[in-house]
Amino acid sequence: MSFRANLVKARSHIAFVLGLSLAATFALSLETHVDLGSYRSKGYVAIQPSDNPLPLAPPRGLRSDDLQNARIAWGYFEKNFQPATGLVNSAGGFPSTTIWDQASYLLALISAERIGIIDREVFDFRMARVLDTLAGLALFDGRLPNKVYDTRTLAMTDYANSPVAAGIGWSALDVARMTVPLNILLYDYPAHSGKATAILTKWDFSGLLIGGVLHGARLAEGSGAVEQIQEGRLGYEEYAARAIGLLGLDAMVAAKYDDFLRFESIGGQSIAIDSRSFKDFDAHNYVVSEPYILTAIEFGLDTEAAELAQRVFLAQLNRYNDTGQLTAVSEDNIDQEPYFIYNSVFADGVAWNALSEDGTEHDDKRTVSTKAAFGWDALYATDYTSRLMRHVAVTATPKDGFNSGVYESDSRINAVATANTNGIILETIQYRLNGPLLTARFRQ
Repeated sequence: MSFRANLVKARSHIAFVLGLSLAATFALSLETHVDLGSYRSKGYVAIQPSDNPLPLAPPRGLRSDDLQNARIAWGYFEKNFQPATGLVNSAGGFPSTTIWDQASYLLALISAERIGIIDREVFDFRMARVLDTLAGLALFDGRLPNKVYDTRTLAMTDYANSPVAAGIGWSALDVARMTVPLNILLYDYPAHSGKATAILTKWDFSGLLIGGVLHGARLAEGSGAVEQIQEGRLGYEEYAARAIGLLGLDAMVAAKYDDFLRFESIGGQSIAIDSRSFKDFDAHNYVVSEPYILTAIEFGLDTEAAELAQRVFLAQLNRYNDTGQLTAVSEDNIDQEPYFIYNSVFADGVAWNALSEDGTEHDDKRTVSTKAAFGWDALYATDYTSRLMRHVAVTATPKDGFNSGVYESDSRINAVATANTNGIILETIQYRLNGPLLTARFRQ
């Protein structure tokens, strides 16, 4: 086979590896000598409720197309399951994973069982297998899961899937997301609660939160010493804080929306922006759809989150009304350089910015995100979200699950399938049926 043919065949693997390495620093803010006080909001910043709040769609029975979409999304996890370890690949055919993506798998597994597309025997077998593996993982610094593992061997690796004996660090956001399915197992699945407890007992959360603020860890350049760094920006920071709060840990500072808050007018909406600048903190402040969608379909939206989510959605609707361009933006792997793009409502001072991690703009690579379309449709079920769903229907594949989206520029499919995209799709379908995952038990 020619080099070119091999390259094409490996495209999604390359996209995932490079995308992960670029995205790895998304949430990390270097601890510099910048005065945080100058960035903090001055007193309480009121998030004023809209005069005409957009109603959330109530739970409903599933239609035949919902079940078909659920089966397509589950197909990703069937094809990318590693029998020896019970893990799934983060991207189609590439044997690497993050803890975030394994959390997406556990949430997909729970959703698939609740939807009824897998039986309890399959659920129990797969869940027991992956929990055993998670309980036995080697931990970075002996404390928390490494950022990346080989799904076949369980070796701690770097983002190129090369083994690194000591690991490369932990992600606070990834670990926080994993606490969501583990918490569900503790309360709703007695047969698996003991294994979930064993994992949570083994992991040392003491370094994850410092003064109520989320901290990741990495190896310092030069010395190789373990250093801890603040992690998270508006949207994801609050989502992760809610997840960690399920364990009774103090993440109240990180859970606040108003500590580093300012507003920008975008698409006729006053959009909440994180006030910490990239120049001083080496972390871009992307406004994307995913953290608000995840908060809604897993926890349910509180008053402030509901208001901020509505504004992010309506800005995208208004862009469509103004330009005719269907808009559903979030961060995604893409199948060409630079392999990972933050398609944003706002980033680095620019509305509708499409950035790679190094800050380079790639407006020609903006996509209509499949997971964002599913998420907004599950939340609001409007004529516009139905139009989005019809647009991303072409990303479905018979055996590989859903691809990540459709390019705005030429309507070409963004041909990368991931655990996160397909996991979120299954969660949104579960949400249509039962409401938020964590509160569904009260509706049964």
